[in-house]
Amino acid sequence: MPSSERRTCVVTGASRGLGAAIARRLGADGWAVAVNYRSDATAADRVVQDIRAAGGTAESFHGDATDEVGVATLVAAAGERLGPVEVVVANATGPQPEARLEDLTWRAYLDQLEFFVLSPTLLVQAALPSMRRLGRGRVILIGSDLADRAAPGWSAYVAAKNAQIGLTKVWAKELGPDQITVNLVQPGWIPVERHSGADTTTYESEVPLRRMGEPHDVAGLVAYLVSDAGAFVTGQKITVNGGHVL
Repeated sequence: MPSSERRTCVVTGASRGLGAAIARRLGADGWAVAVNYRSDATAADRVVQDIRAAGGTAESFHGDATDEVGVATLVAAAGERLGPVEVVVANATGPQPEARLEDLTWRAYLDQLEFFVLSPTLLVQAALPSMRRLGRGRVILIGSDLADRAAPGWSAYVAAKNAQIGLTKVWAKELGPDQITVNLVQPGWIPVERHSGADTTTYESEVPLRRMGEPHDVAGLVAYLVSDAGAFVTGQKITVNGGHVL
C-alpha cells in the first residue's frame, strides 16, 4: 500500500510492556505502526517483526521521548517512511522511585513531569501539522490509576499523572474543532516484564474481577479510542483496572 494511503500511528516507549502490546494491537487492526524506543533496539525490532508476521506494517524508530529535537525527528521520519501521522500514543515512561515527603526533591518532580507532561506535549506538537492536514487525529495519553488512589510515597508520580488529566481536558477542547480527539487511559497495576517475580496476591484480592489486568486489556481500549467507533469520545479519563478503585 502506498504510504499516502496508510493510516499511521506513533507509539512511544513501544519496545516492551504496555507500549509493545499497544503497538501489536494497532498493527493487527491495520495501522502502520511507528515503534519508538530509546535504548533497546533489539526489543523494538522484535515488536516490529511480530507485527509484520501477523500481516501488518511497522518500523522501529529510535528517539528520546523527552527531547524536543528527538520527538520532532521521530514524527517526521514516521511520516516519511510510513505515511501521514494520524494517531499518537504517549506511553513512554522512566524510573518511578518511591519517596516519602521528607525525602522529596524538586528534581524528583521534574523527572516525572518530563515523561508525563513534557513528552506528550512534544509528541502532540510534532504531530499536529499532519493531523490538521488530514482533517482528523487521535491523541492517547497513558496515565495511571495512582492518580486516583493517591498511594503514600508517590507524590511526584501522582502529581505528574494528575497533570495529564488536566492536559486531556484542555487539549480536547482546544483540538476538537480540528476533529482531533484526546483521551487518557489509566491502567491499574498491569504486570509487565519489569514486574517479573512480584507478588500480586494482595492486589489481586482487592480487584472485584479477581484477576490481574493484562497488557491486552489496555491495548483493547486504546484500539477502540483510535478507531472510527471512538470518533465521538474525547476529553475522557478511562480507567482499566478491573474496578480496583471503586
